[in-house]
Amino acid sequence: MTTAPSADLWEGFDPFTPEEVTGPVWDEPVLLTARRDLPAFPVDALPSWLADMVAAVAEETQTPADLAGCLGLAVIATAAGGRAVVCVRGRWREPVNLYTAVALDPGNRKSAVFALMTEPLMAAEKALVELSGPVRAEAETTARLAKSAADKAAAKAANAEPGMRDQLTAEAIALAQAAEEITVPAKPQLVADDVTPENLATLLAEQDGRISVLSPEGGIFDIIAGRYSGAPNMEVFLKGHAGDMVRVNRQGRDAQHIEHPAVTMGLAVQPEVLESIGQIKGADGRGLLARFLYAQPESLVGRRNLTPDLIPDGVADAYARRLGGLALAMNGWTDPALLTLTPEADVVLLAYQKVTESRIGKGGPLAGIVKWASKRDGAVARIAGLLHLATHPENGWTHPIEAATLAAATRLGDYFTAHAQHVFDAMGADPAQEAAHQVLNHLRGTTPATFTKRELFRQLSRGDFPAMADLDPALALLEEHGWLRQQPPPPRPGRGGRPPSPRYETHPRLA
Repeated sequence: MTTAPSADLWEGFDPFTPEEVTGPVWDEPVLLTARRDLPAFPVDALPSWLADMVAAVAEETQTPADLAGCLGLAVIATAAGGRAVVCVRGRWREPVNLYTAVALDPGNRKSAVFALMTEPLMAAEKALVELSGPVRAEAETTARLAKSAADKAAAKAANAEPGMRDQLTAEAIALAQAAEEITVPAKPQLVADDVTPENLATLLAEQDGRISVLSPEGGIFDIIAGRYSGAPNMEVFLKGHAGDMVRVNRQGRDAQHIEHPAVTMGLAVQPEVLESIGQIKGADGRGLLARFLYAQPESLVGRRNLTPDLIPDGVADAYARRLGGLALAMNGWTDPALLTLTPEADVVLLAYQKVTESRIGKGGPLAGIVKWASKRDGAVARIAGLLHLATHPENGWTHPIEAATLAAATRLGDYFTAHAQHVFDAMGADPAQEAAHQVLNHLRGTTPATFTKRELFRQLSRGDFPAMADLDPALALLEEHGWLRQQPPPPRPGRGGRPPSPRYETHPRLA
């Protein structure tokens, strides 16, 4: 995304008087919307073992810490999601699953970061599969024997003498019912990638209500938009974030009922993907966009250290041990663990709520993203629960979340708020804004007093402006903002021919 000119555009220019300007007097031009100054990811807000890994991965891969940091939160949410809820006050409950999306251009080693951050999670999944092997084998054998006994009883009843048929039929029915009630556990799975909404519902049903979608690509957004179905399908993603009951009834298949689904998503996408998801029908109105925690850090490409420090073995070992321990410890919970707040932590969260409330009203600094901002207090509570479990992976459910943990979560909440404002600016921006920035930056570098549309077209990149008509929205926007004005066309000769290219004057601030 091209960085917009900001207030530095005015530096180096002296005030001018109308007499210094030929032609009609110019009004002060209006600056185009500038890129927000975005905060860096607060790595030190994470527990030390996770913070050390995030910093080490960012250093070795020479990527912004935002990528490993956001993925680190999603990885912890994968380990604990669906197994714990934060009890704030009254009936306010927040599950600890998250949706995160980081936007970075290609060439930023997203796949390498994903591999480093998720490898221990895959190892934990493998361990769960191995641990469940005997239980699954026993259940499969029991189910097979029970079905065989029921089938034999049914055949016996069918061939029985009339006087014995009722009794044998009753026995066959009882055996069939017993066989039907035997459940064979599915093979444990923590992470999915390229999954349809229908398959996601099936995975939720099989995995006791929780699953995670972690991917260094944004293909899941294409699926939500209707790649396979032809129409947007986001129901399970909406309910999977909130924990609302999911019921799926499909022809030819058993009904699926998930009481409290918990879906976690940790994605890395190209910036254009974030802008395009705003165009998915219903994504904004139904609240899908408001459920994501966004990050759009500045790329390090072009200024990376080619001989970075490698991840210390001790850091990687501690990360694998803590993350694996959390995943295994939380896997056994059927009813979610209840995480409460200390009175001091509740005071911190209440103060944060008051700040949010004061900013989302009409005219407030968060009014433009009110749907997202209305969920940020809940997101902070979820993050606090995850930080608490990451700090105490063996027994976090035995004592309440402390004020320092809640304060660290609010720092992450502020970080995601700033990035959300920027991302939603891009989603709702006039398509001509980017083109206008490119034209204005070009004119700022060449400083022509006047130019024709044809001259400008020849000087600009054909990749950005394939046809001369592609300049029209940008030129119109720059005229509206007072940076340009079109000169009256000269008188045309009577013999006809091609009309002259429109000529524009540039504001003296660019001269």
